[in-house]
Amino acid sequence: MSWRKEERRAERGYHHGNLKEALLQAALDLIAQKGAAGFTFADAARMAGVSPAAPYRHFRDRDELLSSIAQRGFEQFEAQLSAAWDDGRPDTVTAFERVGKAYLAFARSEPAFYSAMFESGVPADSTAGLLAAGERAFGVIRAAAERLAALAPPGMPRPPALMMALHIWSMAHGIASLFARGDAARRKLPMSPEELLEAELLIYLRGLGFPTDRRPAPSSAAEPPPLPDDDKPAGPWGRPK
Repeated sequence: MSWRKEERRAERGYHHGNLKEALLQAALDLIAQKGAAGFTFADAARMAGVSPAAPYRHFRDRDELLSSIAQRGFEQFEAQLSAAWDDGRPDTVTAFERVGKAYLAFARSEPAFYSAMFESGVPADSTAGLLAAGERAFGVIRAAAERLAALAPPGMPRPPALMMALHIWSMAHGIASLFARGDAARRKLPMSPEELLEAELLIYLRGLGFPTDRRPAPSSAAEPPPLPDDDKPAGPWGRPK
């Protein structure tokens, strides 16, 4: 008769609300507690208050559950990056800096989603929805990199935007992972994640030949006299020292 009890429990779980949402939330809670690899499909069912068989109504297996969570994470991630980029307003450099901060802010505020997106081991192309969501999020970084590459000083070859986007994405991910693992708590770091990302970005851009001396605007309201061509600032950060 035990199977009848399990069946009744499953039916109660199924009708107790939205089972799919309950399972997604349960998995998110488990990721927050144990990491993306630290729980089973049965654990998610147990936390959602349903039988081990109930999740199969909506998900093929644990990987499909994680894929759904990762897709939702990328959808939220893309929305936050797009809002930060704001089509490059008021200027490319300011907007680009906001995108970097938004990347780190998402990793800090949504660690369970971030873990499912980048640390679960689920292939990025495991479902069409996950692949599309991930590409849209990366597309924001690439669009920003294209605008940034266009600011290359005259006479300097324009770096490929895709290459820049991949490097910047990797930099932000590395810094987000460093602080997410709690290394900052175990070992005092000399700067915040945002400061570290800015420093790494400036070093990277300098290596590409971009000037990185961000000079403050003149305090005087009067227009400065015209500069000779050789002394004019080149690019958003002025000429390198």
